Amino acid sequence: MMVVLGLLSTMSLQAGEKLPVLEAGNDVYSNVTVLSVSATDVFFIYNNGKGLANAKLKSLSPDLQKHFHYDPGTARKVEQKQTLANAEYTRLATSQPAPQPPGEIQPQVPVDPVTSEAGKKLWANSFLNRKAPDLIVEKWLTPEPDCRGKFVLIDFWATWCPPCREAIPELNAYHEQFGDKLVIIGISDETEEAVRRLVNPRIEYSIAIDTQARTKNAVGVTGIPHVLIIDPQGIVRWEGFPFLQGYELNEKVVADILARYSS
Repeated sequence: MMVVLGLLSTMSLQAGEKLPVLEAGNDVYSNVTVLSVSATDVFFIYNNGKGLANAKLKSLSPDLQKHFHYDPGTARKVEQKQTLANAEYTRLATSQPAPQPPGEIQPQVPVDPVTSEAGKKLWANSFLNRKAPDLIVEKWLTPEPDCRGKFVLIDFWATWCPPCREAIPELNAYHEQFGDKLVIIGISDETEEAVRRLVNPRIEYSIAIDTQARTKNAVGVTGIPHVLIIDPQGIVRWEGFPFLQGYELNEKVVADILARYSS
């Protein structure tokens, strides 16, 4: 596929542009050949054609953002539309009942969102300003974090879920910025092998699995990603789908929660 790209100057260049190095956040790719560019991403092969990847334009250097005509406002609108579409896909996917042994009755699983007292849609039961259920972990895939005296952000997620993967760079950023006060834990009910296979995007916070989904079921999660932010006393101070329009979880929201509920 041939795509015309703008250069830093008035020249133009077609897809097939080669870059010796492309840095996207903490990821570095060498011997890159550009395939196409969208409002949000650049798609490319790297390592002399041995790898295929994409990178968010917002994670590139200012020079490369200008090079690829990155416009934050346009990208934000595109991402919001895609996020909502992904959320609906994830809701439908997670609403399918798990296979049961012959003769067992499959339980009814609630799949429609509920509306919290604040008027916010939730694909889970509401625990806002209530004690959070205990976090039950089958196995830590990273060192077990010390949560004593800290806020805890729990992200219910899965590797196959597009918005879950989209949330990883944001969670990495919260881990980097607020790590002295906030512990971030991603918990999946997939197998260890499935979670370890995900290497892009790279996860920099704590990861655990529970194939029995005990905490997930206690929270009543029917759509992912679903996030809880819990204060040092164990009370839930934020909950929900982190990309829900009008209720997005972002750096300012996290900072406000840490300031408001710090003892």
